[in-house]
Amino acid sequence: MIYTSYFSFVHKIPARHLVSIAGAAPPGFGGLAYRKLAPKYDWWRKWRDEKLSDEWYAEKYNDTVLSALNPLDVLAELGDNKILLCWEGPEKFCHRHLAAQWMKQTGAVVSELTGAARDEFAK
Repeated sequence: MIYTSYFSFVHKIPARHLVSIAGAAPPGFGGLAYRKLAPKYDWWRKWRDEKLSDEWYAEKYNDTVLSALNPLDVLAELGDNKILLCWEGPEKFCHRHLAAQWMKQTGAVVSELTGAARDEFAK
């Protein structure tokens, strides 16, 4: 099982479960950085600064990041019981949701981390 979440939600979870898929992680982040799933800075900045649509972002992410990867290889490299992290809260548009949908196409179980699951990881 793979989970997705955001940095400020997982502060009590052991680092061995945490995987940043952001361009940069917060200071002191002790988890793994898996930059293969990170958005490219140049078009991420353009999207943010010019307030482009989420559809534009999704197309760029799919064309420049996901299309270069094999989801089965990514899942194998990550392993089970990992939490893929970036900056946005669960209700906001974010590339981690796009990556989750992409992985689900293989039959993988990927879901947003809830408080109950977070508490289990923190034990």
